[in-house]
Amino acid sequence: MNMQQRHPLSDAMRARVLVELERLERERNVKVLYACESGSRAWGFASPDSDYDARFVYVEKPDWFVQVDAPRDVIERPLDDELDVSGWELRKTLGLLRKSNPTLLEWLDSPLVYRQEDQATARLRELAEHFYSPPAARNHYLSMARKNFRGYLQGDSVRLKKYFYVLRPLLAVRWIDQGRGRPPMTFADLLQTVDDSALLAEVEELLVLKRSADESAYGPRRAALHAFIETQLQQPVPSLPRTRADSSLLDAYLRETVKRYA
Repeated sequence: MNMQQRHPLSDAMRARVLVELERLERERNVKVLYACESGSRAWGFASPDSDYDARFVYVEKPDWFVQVDAPRDVIERPLDDELDVSGWELRKTLGLLRKSNPTLLEWLDSPLVYRQEDQATARLRELAEHFYSPPAARNHYLSMARKNFRGYLQGDSVRLKKYFYVLRPLLAVRWIDQGRGRPPMTFADLLQTVDDSALLAEVEELLVLKRSADESAYGPRRAALHAFIETQLQQPVPSLPRTRADSSLLDAYLRETVKRYA
């Protein structure tokens, strides 16, 4: 399966997102450093009617940083049922990076990048590796899998998409437990942790259904997948290295980036 089939993004939608980012820069007087697609299209299991989730990191002008009252550090612009665009200010972004926030790390690993400032983004990715915390990432993904499993996969008939909202974080946990480093964003890469051919065939069959059915489509409970999920949810927590990085690296990056781009 090629990139376009796994991560569908039309030229028209890419152009629309770029127009919206430029409009935000003008209206808010900010600079977008990095913008990508998040959600099911970037993960690799979008339905035909999946929406688009454009996410970005931006930097404010210097005066923004010297106000007594902390200004809002998020831009949210839901446009319609097809597209929403939202982003985090750079200082907020770096605070989340220091905590090894998995959502931010996924943004930086997205296969669908709308635009980026190459130097700033490259350094941000370097810092993401430096501050990556396996225990924090594992806890995040395991909690996500448990929540989605309890909330959506308990009936005899379940929404097909919800299997992937459990399987993807569980495979990320497996990736961490196998000592492979920071989990990749895409579902196809995470499947490298599975060597059971029968299970892989089951997942592939479900992927075909998911990519051809609407977001709301239901299907029968899948016993093999449930057994795998329940087993993975009970796996013992391994001993994982903890990150103790120097926050001054983030301070220096923030100062340099504000000076250069703002």
